[in-house]
Amino acid sequence: MKVTALQVGPIMTNCYILCDEAAKVCAVIDPGDEPDRIEKAVAQTGCEPVAIYLTHGHFDHYTGVAGLLQNHPDLPVYIHRSDVVDGRGHELKFPRLGEKNQRYFKEGDILTLGTLTVSVLETPGHSSGSVCLVVNDVIFAGDTLFCM
Repeated sequence: MKVTALQVGPIMTNCYILCDEAAKVCAVIDPGDEPDRIEKAVAQTGCEPVAIYLTHGHFDHYTGVAGLLQNHPDLPVYIHRSDVVDGRGHELKFPRLGEKNQRYFKEGDILTLGTLTVSVLETPGHSSGSVCLVVNDVIFAGDTLFCM
């Protein structure tokens, strides 16, 4: 397992690339902006993106999704249902995608990324659909915790 961290967008949101180097696959977590920069970072890993995981539905965690889907139109995008809105999104809700891409996760779900397992923990508070994603001894907390 390898994790690459980037700070993207005007408020420097943490975006992660979670790689299973053995299987040569990765997931992009919270692509908040700068999809071209994220694409370059993914290419440097040598892994093929197979999913996008969103820890919650605020704009600074999803703005790069559309750009990534332009290059990878079949990627599933996972988010908690509580943070999705039908129609046009706004800064605090993710705009629902078509059936081809939209996926939902909830408390207790286990996602498979190559040989890695990703456990979903609901952590509402920052948003009603905030989740943490746990892989081995690593947790992707989104905005559940802030520095200071």
